Amino acid sequence: MDIVVYVHGKGGSAAEAEHYRAFFPDAKVLGLDYQTFTPWETGNEIREIVRDLYEKYDNVVLIANSIGAFFSMCGGIDAYVKQAYFISPVVDMETLITNMMQWAQVTEKDLEEQGVIPTEFGEALSWEYLSYVRSHPIQWTVPTQILYGGHDNLTDYVTMQAFADNHDADLTVMEAGEHWFHTEEQRQFLDDWLWRVKGM
Repeated sequence: MDIVVYVHGKGGSAAEAEHYRAFFPDAKVLGLDYQTFTPWETGNEIREIVRDLYEKYDNVVLIANSIGAFFSMCGGIDAYVKQAYFISPVVDMETLITNMMQWAQVTEKDLEEQGVIPTEFGEALSWEYLSYVRSHPIQWTVPTQILYGGHDNLTDYVTMQAFADNHDADLTVMEAGEHWFHTEEQRQFLDDWLWRVKGM
């Protein structure tokens, strides 16, 4: 039997995995409820779970949303995952962090000196986090299908296309989509996309 592992994004939950059961009726579907929130901790957490599942099931399939995709790629799980489906993945965390620094008018010197700087938009900037991302570039070799919204406010199209080109990934764009696929039209597009690419 195969197992489908769902890794949620920020503010999401493992319960979202329930939505994907209909797409994989012959597999077990598991929502991964990670407890940490840094690429080094969460990556290790995901790797330990996926490695254990790899030993128990025929194949491991990954569905990951937003930062859940980033954390998964930080886990070094390539050898354990047969296929991945990414929804609005964060694929260039360094650029995202430096963009947030610009929004918050925080310089690299400020961040290095203070270590952690809270922002008005709810994200704490961390020098340790930025330094880790810079010293650990993404390595990802799993065959991957990506769904991206044309109005994604976290990752621009050029960055997403470059990632797809450089990492055995096929990119599908919903021009009217956002980072969070939440409207009825967007959710339907997501479902249609998954049905289509699952057969590829």
